[in-house]
Amino acid sequence: MFYIGLLFLFICIELIYFKIANHYNIIDKPNSRSSHTSVTLRGGGIIFPIAILTASLLGYVSWSVALAVILVAVVSFIDDIKALPQLPRFASHAIAIGLVFYDLNLFTQAIWALPIVFILLIGWVNAFNFMDGINGITVLYAFFAVASFSFLPINLEYLPLLITVGLSCIAFGFFNVRKKAKTFAGDVGSISMALFLGYFMIKTIIGSGQIGYLLFFSVYGIDAVITIFTRIKKKENILEPHRSHLYQYLANELGYSHILVSFLYAGIQLLINALLIYLDFIGYLSLPIVVSFLLFQILVYVWIRKNVVQKVNLKEV
Repeated sequence: MFYIGLLFLFICIELIYFKIANHYNIIDKPNSRSSHTSVTLRGGGIIFPIAILTASLLGYVSWSVALAVILVAVVSFIDDIKALPQLPRFASHAIAIGLVFYDLNLFTQAIWALPIVFILLIGWVNAFNFMDGINGITVLYAFFAVASFSFLPINLEYLPLLITVGLSCIAFGFFNVRKKAKTFAGDVGSISMALFLGYFMIKTIIGSGQIGYLLFFSVYGIDAVITIFTRIKKKENILEPHRSHLYQYLANELGYSHILVSFLYAGIQLLINALLIYLDFIGYLSLPIVVSFLLFQILVYVWIRKNVVQKVNLKEV
């Protein structure tokens, strides 16, 4: 009953936010780079940092993690309303990651590892944000990631935190996983959720000693990284908006349903996560297996992308 009440609260908060967003004209107008065609309320993902704050007040997560998420959420929300320069955005991310390191007690670990983890976490946060381009993709991917973490025995004590975050995904998803979305997550939602997922990934790896759980994020990671390399090869500015992710080709150029593509991405990742959990359970999730599986995923992705791009090019001709 408590969690049902919490879900109802999150839905009510979303509805209140919609009134505010309508009043102050916080909207996302479609442009040539957009995957949507109508004006939509921006920033509905504000429910994600609100959920983390709620979890902190309930004692489910530390103040440092809550502060980290709130910090990037506030800066990102301002950026959603009026574009900010790179410096304040990067500064907020750097400070937030420092707070995450503090919570995880990483400053007492090997100093040489900190820059590597910092770069990986910064990269993940930005990659997750770049992947937020069609209805449902961010919230479904996040929800399945949270669900996957929940199935690991080492995370049993963190179930209240994961359930709280999962409920915020359900509340947001009710308004976003639609043919015509009521709201988009905005940077406030995608970046705050990315930071939380990155934090929990590091926490899980430390607790389990299993680096293989990095593949919980492999679908997004592979698409983001290969798309970046493709754009660099074409001498494009990787910081500018674009429509060259595989999911964008599928949804925009080939006309597949946004919801279908979003479920495809999230569903494939969920299947991968289930396999990883099973392999770890039977003791087969070794580093060679992890690397081999990652290479296999990359090859499959490259093959699919090549065929999809060929279809797009033929269609344009």
